[in-house]
This record gives sequence, structure tokens and C-alpha cells, in this order.
Amino acid sequence: MANRIGNLPANINIMNPVPNRDAKNIQKLIRTNGKITGYQLSDGTVLSKAEGVALAKQGGIRGVAIASRNGSEYLRSLPDGAASNNLGNLPSTGPNRMP
Repeated sequence: MANRIGNLPANINIMNPVPNRDAKNIQKLIRTNGKITGYQLSDGTVLSKAEGVALAKQGGIRGVAIASRNGSEYLRSLPDGAASNNLGNLPSTGPNRMP
């Protein structure tokens, strides 16, 4: 399949931000009804999905790209050969159990 990466379009990432030296990692996903609604960073900060996208665009989150689906931007893991740090493999917490 031309212009595809697996089942995804090859141009799925609309931006690959360059992380700042002090950029944080995403440690947990915040889910509501099974959907990602936010992120917990390595310093304990909890951000909404939109805040996470905005911070990533500024280089404040390491290891992610910005993608868009149906007009909504979201974060995706950058492939680095380690499955353990892929967003889909991170632990999740619900909004009533945020740290």
C-alpha cells in the first residue's frame, strides 16, 4: 500500500515537535469512558488533551508527534523501537482517580 504505515496514512503526523532540554515525558493517560482526555507528565502535572497538544507544540513533551483525526488534534508516540513507552502501553487512570 503506497502512502501508508501499516493501517495508517503515511502523513498522519502533522507536526513532529523538537523537545526542549527540560521537556517532560507522558507517564499516564487520563481516560474518560475509555477515551483519552488528558495526560499525566513525569513531573506529576495533569493536562487536558488540548493542553497536552499545545505543550507538545512548544517542545514541552518528549517522544510525541501531533496528529489529526476528524479535525481534532491529538498526541501520538514517535517510533523509537521501544514498545514500553508507546502511549497505548502506558498505564491509564480515570478522572476520579487522578493523583
